[in-house]
Amino acid sequence: MAVQQNKSTRSKKKMRRSHDNIKIFNLSREKVSGEIHIRHHMTRNGYYRGKKFILKNDSSSKN
Repeated sequence: MAVQQNKSTRSKKKMRRSHDNIKIFNLSREKVSGEIHIRHHMTRNGYYRGKKFILKNDSSSKN
């Protein structure tokens, strides 16, 4: 079983845990659609940096 050698002070413990907080994502607005999205991610409509990357396929025409 692991046993600590010295007791951690409240100050040291809190300084160590200072990076464990919840981070807010950086948001931006898409030029073309005006939709808000996370930076460096594409929008729900498939736009990234003003270009459309995802084209919707018509799945009913597969016969």
